[in-house]
Amino acid sequence: MSESPHATVWPTVESIPVSAVTDDRPPGHLRPPRPQEVAGTVGTGRDAAGGTASGTAAGGAAGPGTGGGAAGPATGVGTAGARGRGARGNPAAELGFSGDPGQHGVPDDDMLHAQRTWDGTLATNRMDDLGVNAERQRVETKDVTASVGLVADGRPQDVRACVESLVEHTGATILALDLGDVDGAGDVLAELAERHPERIRLWRVADAPQGRGGGATLGAARMKLLHLDSSEVHVLMDTSLVLEGDALTPLVAAVKEGAVAAGRQGLEPAESGDRWRQAGPGRVRALSADLMAVRRSAALAAFPERADSAGDADVEFSLALRGELVVPPERLPVRRLRERDVAPEQAPEQAPG
Repeated sequence: MSESPHATVWPTVESIPVSAVTDDRPPGHLRPPRPQEVAGTVGTGRDAAGGTASGTAAGGAAGPGTGGGAAGPATGVGTAGARGRGARGNPAAELGFSGDPGQHGVPDDDMLHAQRTWDGTLATNRMDDLGVNAERQRVETKDVTASVGLVADGRPQDVRACVESLVEHTGATILALDLGDVDGAGDVLAELAERHPERIRLWRVADAPQGRGGGATLGAARMKLLHLDSSEVHVLMDTSLVLEGDALTPLVAAVKEGAVAAGRQGLEPAESGDRWRQAGPGRVRALSADLMAVRRSAALAAFPERADSAGDADVEFSLALRGELVVPPERLPVRRLRERDVAPEQAPEQAPG
């Protein structure tokens, strides 16, 4: 494996020294985590309390967006009626529509009720189209520090596409750990780190992943990145995904507002009892870690360091986290390049309907 000018090639993941402070003091810009209100419950629909707002900051730097200071609880779709300081009471009316919640009209006038409902929906969609919600989310999370952790174990084309999408659509610091330079993935990361030294921090190890001629495990690699990070929020991302917009902001904002973790895909036990299926938006039992923002202090005490595959790690990690897990109501601009490396029995079932 060729030496990178940006990183010493360490023999194993465990041999990489850690200099970052990794204590669990309460972070300065996150609200206290909310406990899971009812153990074992699964959120469905769009009442994700606190699981909406958004925005990220790079580890120690500006995040995917910029803006003003912290705000109160987020308002709008998916916030269970929470209303923050300076929030708009009736955005539909402000945009020239009817639909004031206090104006009920004639009880039997179904046409009037339907028109007001439609007007309110149009107003909300118009605000989304104009980027009002996204900008508010970026403002609210300006001071939150966040970094994205990537583990490369081959597939250099996917690694390149994933990293370039993060550079293009976010301002977050990228922490990359290459395992064994499989198929040249480590050299691709070294090239990208040279091109974007202000954005990418790279560590390389000679040990290849388990199953590919080495002994490095996903759990050990993820835990090392958590220790190397110093941000308030750590974003776990799989290199099988690329961003097509700012998908980090809603996740980091949900964590800022009180969730212990937020992800793009929720999981709940399937009816068979031996598998998990997709769930959300709202509060969920578990999260897929292919794109998941988590309070770093909580993750340090919960991530399964001995996990050797993504399927093993996701549910075990989620169940070990103490607090609320949420899926934001908005659809995140993410595209999957390939299926993750999980055994068929570990892959989530598609939710019915």
